[in-house]
Amino acid sequence: MSKRVFLRIAYDGTNYHGWQIQDNGITVEEIINRKLTELLGEKIAVIGASRTDSGVHALGNVAVFDTDTRIPTDKISFALNQRLPEDIRIQESKEVAGDFHPRFCNSRKTYEYKILNRRFAMPTERLYSHFVYMPLDFEKMKEAAAFIVGEHDFKSFCSTRTQVENTVRTVYSLELDKKGDMIYIRICGNGFLYNMVRIIVGTLMKVGLGFYPPEHVREIIEAKDRNAAGPKAAACGLTLIRLEYEGMDYERKN
Repeated sequence: MSKRVFLRIAYDGTNYHGWQIQDNGITVEEIINRKLTELLGEKIAVIGASRTDSGVHALGNVAVFDTDTRIPTDKISFALNQRLPEDIRIQESKEVAGDFHPRFCNSRKTYEYKILNRRFAMPTERLYSHFVYMPLDFEKMKEAAAFIVGEHDFKSFCSTRTQVENTVRTVYSLELDKKGDMIYIRICGNGFLYNMVRIIVGTLMKVGLGFYPPEHVREIIEAKDRNAAGPKAAACGLTLIRLEYEGMDYERKN
């Protein structure tokens, strides 16, 4: 009897052309499909929750797949990890209801972006943070972040390549923290447009560099024009922290 299996996945995105299968390079989804197919002896194609870009990392992306295997679902993570490369690891595997869909069920997504703000780059951080040598005004960036929180039309913060018609999203929180030379930007919302988080970060950096005052972010939102916002920040600084499916119990009931 077929069952739906939930995977929580962590990966270092440095060596991959993003999550989603494509023709121009190896992806995380492709590797997982291949290794699951080998493990279970049946053709597997996972359904992923978040299609992270090339170079973006994840601590808790989510995917599901259907299988007839008799392997206990909580043991699939252990068996699969034995086959996966070291930069991809399953953090959890469990059975869920057959109608659970990781993209269409209501969820909260949390991303974190790291900016290394110092005179010289640090080689050990180059794959996991974005380096900025000019001093950033951290307090002004925090002021600007407050304008992002809430339900808005985020068309100004969406890549022009997107085909999404509805660009309204809700940002529940946008918090900035600083430890030494590292600035941490953590954002939580009900969903994000293509490149939305990286464009928000790029805009906050423009504020931090003094190109415009914090309150200008309100005007950028109102403009609904990609050209009004700042540049798209580098992929390497971004990590998908977690997805939370709130208010609903999707675990399979026996």
